Amino acid sequence: MAKKIVIVGGGTGGTIVANLLARNLRSQISGGKIVIDMITDKPYHIYQPGLLYVVFDRMQPEDIVRNQRGLVDPLVNVLIDSVLNIDRDNKKITTETGHNFNYDYLVIATGSRTVPELIPGLAEGAHTFYTLDEAKKLRDSLARFEGGKVVISVGVPHKCPVAPLEMTFMLYDYFRQKGILNKTEIYYTYPINRVHALEPVSNWAVQEFERKSIKYETFFNMERVDPDKKVVYSMEDTQVDYDLLIAIPPHKGSQVIETSGIGKDGWVPTDKVNLNNDKYEDVFVVGDTTNIPISKAGSTAHFESEVIAEIITSRISTGFSLRQYNGKVLCFIESGFDAASYIWFDYNTPPKPTAPSKMLHWMKLTYNQLYWSTVKGSL
Repeated sequence: MAKKIVIVGGGTGGTIVANLLARNLRSQISGGKIVIDMITDKPYHIYQPGLLYVVFDRMQPEDIVRNQRGLVDPLVNVLIDSVLNIDRDNKKITTETGHNFNYDYLVIATGSRTVPELIPGLAEGAHTFYTLDEAKKLRDSLARFEGGKVVISVGVPHKCPVAPLEMTFMLYDYFRQKGILNKTEIYYTYPINRVHALEPVSNWAVQEFERKSIKYETFFNMERVDPDKKVVYSMEDTQVDYDLLIAIPPHKGSQVIETSGIGKDGWVPTDKVNLNNDKYEDVFVVGDTTNIPISKAGSTAHFESEVIAEIITSRISTGFSLRQYNGKVLCFIESGFDAASYIWFDYNTPPKPTAPSKMLHWMKLTYNQLYWSTVKGSL
């Protein structure tokens, strides 16, 4: 009987795992000894870092969207459907349309979602940029904006930890180029005692803020927003008024993780080096879905995917694997329209942002195009 590998989720992590496994196990799949099924609830795939560029009209929506089936190796079966339940004890997946899948190996790649409803008034009073529609709405609002106070307020947890900083720096350049910087105040808030969770990144960002006269407030946890008065209130009993509010809503994992009893708030308990779910050695977790306390970023999913694909390949081929994940993450940080910084780190190496440069900015723009090769497992 063929061994069955099921991948739930078609984002960066799930797609890379599927393509790497198809490449590694091509002869066994062609010979009917292995079956790989991917279940994803969307027929399209979005390059999520590109949403920031859509906001500033530097990428078009069609630049960051591809058909999901076209990104996945033909040897992988792709079902566009929503998963209703994951039964790890019986190794069974149930979908909304009534399909049932059994598996020998399961990869959970269900990602994360914004939950603005946790903060009263946030959905009504704030712009954000985590979906294509939201990015386009913010783009259109910025086109009409002629000056005032712009507040960037951050909720936690959230994916792509540097995105709020990138948004702030790109806003600065946008207003400068539009000629309204002298009529605009940029105000940034963050929930802890610094402007970013990683202290070296925070120290670098503060220097950039002060150089550009961007105001900021720490220990500001959004409690509620009054869209009529245009005020955002904090749990610390402070408040900030705004003309334009750009919020980073708190995130949760997928609802199916909660309903299946796998993890609180949709985050799956995950071994930080072996990337398996608790005692379930045949269940692997990748990307935003994990509860590992590292950045929920595309590069994290990329490096985890490579490890998971190698572990499953080795297990099938030899019965064991020595491969482990070392916590590697790397990230470009746009510091405006024509410069970027860069960080990398792992479990043993702290991040150290480089000085912003045009070269790093162009490297980031190059990767925006190379992403499609990455998810196909070519890079």
